[in-house]
Amino acid sequence: MKRIAIITMSRNDNFFLEKWISYYGKQIGFENIFIYLDGLDSDVPQDTSGKVNIVPCEKIPGPIGQAEPGRLAFLSDRAAERFADGYEMVIGCDADEYLVVEPLLHKTLGEYLSEIKIGNTVSGLGFDVGQRLGEEPEFDYSGGFLEQRRYAVVEPDYTKPVVITKPVRWGVGFHRIKGVNYHIDSNLYLFHFGCFDLKFLEKKLSSNDLNKMGWEKHLMFRRHTIDRVSEVKRPKDGEKFIPIARFIQRIFRAPYHWNRPSMFGQQVVIRIPERFSTIV
Repeated sequence: MKRIAIITMSRNDNFFLEKWISYYGKQIGFENIFIYLDGLDSDVPQDTSGKVNIVPCEKIPGPIGQAEPGRLAFLSDRAAERFADGYEMVIGCDADEYLVVEPLLHKTLGEYLSEIKIGNTVSGLGFDVGQRLGEEPEFDYSGGFLEQRRYAVVEPDYTKPVVITKPVRWGVGFHRIKGVNYHIDSNLYLFHFGCFDLKFLEKKLSSNDLNKMGWEKHLMFRRHTIDRVSEVKRPKDGEKFIPIARFIQRIFRAPYHWNRPSMFGQQVVIRIPERFSTIV
């Protein structure tokens, strides 16, 4: 298997980080995880393996909008360091994002990425998972995400070029790579869980630390995913719509974002296929 590293930066987000560590540790090896804590005062996540590279850093200055370019510049530099250390591939994503291989293949992420041909980058089809109010209860933290959350918006903003094979410059949020096109793999999916539970979101909205950093507007925007998932009367069958969404995003993009996929502004809600329920 190829040497694959994964990097992220987070601050006081241990719920997500500890689940993220557990998932990616099993997929590519705990020793290949590099977590950069945004601020020397940030809470340190628990690492039961004792192998994860957890690095406290000086805080990226400014509120979220102003700090984001600096965060991605920092992570692009850290990815370049991993290549200099001998890694053949680097995954960069946020702590609430999971790159998943098609379950029917019965392969780990590391195994699959080691087998396929990749140019500069590869993406998984993006899904923004939300709680369907009135049908899905409050999240049980002892369980997994996809066994409790079965609906998502097919969201091209999360079809991110998170896997790279050489040093690049990521744009904000890992949404694009400067000067490089995206390539959507037929067996990769990126699940975003920032909107997985209304109570969790409301708790984050009450955080003084996050509000000081300008997160209130961003978190309120995330609430729209829960509203969309909850209000749609008939979510589409994921089995049938996923190939259509992949085709659309491979072919089309907005003229002002040639290196980002497009769904023409559609916010299509799907029911996630059952086979994903035990993956994350």
